[in-house]
Amino acid sequence: MIPVSGSAYSYSYATLGEGIAWFIGWNLVLEYLFAVATVSVGWSGYMVSLLEQYHIHIPAALANAPLDQGADPLHLRFTGAIINLPAILIVAAIATICYIGIKQSAIFNSVIVAIKVTVIVLFILFGMSYINTDNWHPFVPPNQGSFGVYGLSGILAASGVIFFAYIGFDAISTAAQEAKNPQRDMPIGILASLIICTILYVLVSAVLTGMVNYRELNVAAPVALALDKYFGLSWLRTPVKLGAVFGMTSVMLVMTIAQARIFFAMARDGLLPPFFGRVHPRFRTPSTGTIVTGVSAAAIGGLFPVGLLGHLVSIGTLAAFVTVCIGVLVLRRTRPDLQRPFRTPAPWFTCIAGAAVCGLMMVSLGLATWVRLVVWTAIGAVIYAFYGYQHSCLRKGANGAAATPRTA
Repeated sequence: MIPVSGSAYSYSYATLGEGIAWFIGWNLVLEYLFAVATVSVGWSGYMVSLLEQYHIHIPAALANAPLDQGADPLHLRFTGAIINLPAILIVAAIATICYIGIKQSAIFNSVIVAIKVTVIVLFILFGMSYINTDNWHPFVPPNQGSFGVYGLSGILAASGVIFFAYIGFDAISTAAQEAKNPQRDMPIGILASLIICTILYVLVSAVLTGMVNYRELNVAAPVALALDKYFGLSWLRTPVKLGAVFGMTSVMLVMTIAQARIFFAMARDGLLPPFFGRVHPRFRTPSTGTIVTGVSAAAIGGLFPVGLLGHLVSIGTLAAFVTVCIGVLVLRRTRPDLQRPFRTPAPWFTCIAGAAVCGLMMVSLGLATWVRLVVWTAIGAVIYAFYGYQHSCLRKGANGAAATPRTA
């Protein structure tokens, strides 16, 4: 309906006003920027493991985060490592590809997606014959007496932790301004990818937990563990690791593209300095935003552990989803006259249920994550008060009286 760069930020700007839009935009920075860093850490782990198969060893001090969470999740401790160098290098390479152009990025991403989907399908097809249905009982292990440890609360907590996977579906909307027919292509791209990925996720989870008891799967590479247990599947180990490496590469590519366009949208509306909205004269990409995203994500991925980063990304994503759910209802009430090429079905159920479920998952992420979210939000509030509010195009009258972002 609003085919401009900016995803949930632009939608919130149009429906709920500038203040809420800043909050969402700032959380989207947390969502996309930290997602690139989070996935780069996982990429580093798989790449190091893959290289070791060919007797290429990277020192642990150069392949791990120097900071980690201590016994108290609110405090960090030094691990003795120097820097996660592979994580930094892959982010730099991805940022370079995104800087060159959206067309080149799309071609590169299409090739990678084809490879990783092939690997996933191979695992499902060949792993099915090794399923032991006894491993599925009990299907939902009983709660162990504390919140989030199995049972229904465990399902809720796990859903909150992995929710940052949904950034990929949201990221499609950040490139709306560069789509040929966004009001047709955006819904198809988002809903079709959501359906396909959900089916693949359920099938992989079913096969994996059927091959190996769930108690053994709390490891960094659970699929590789399952393949190691069966000699007949040993040939799949290298393709799976390659698939993981390629898959994470495509995720970082999409997240980098998305974050640069969030910066572009916020700068366009005056909430960030103008240089964030610069477009490269030759490549026609948001060049400065891409550089800032790459440098920041590389530094974060090189210094922090994946667990801490993953929780932050998830809570930022959930906050954005809650706001968009509410925004759909607000816009139905305030602007019923707007043309809607795609209409949310049963909005009073869909939107309220969506906001409620996402809110519950936010609660399940724990006190330490909430404290970090509050600190991040406070930093954003200071930036908005001292820069965004003063330089807002809306307040200067550049957009007239309307609260809708500019499309040019």
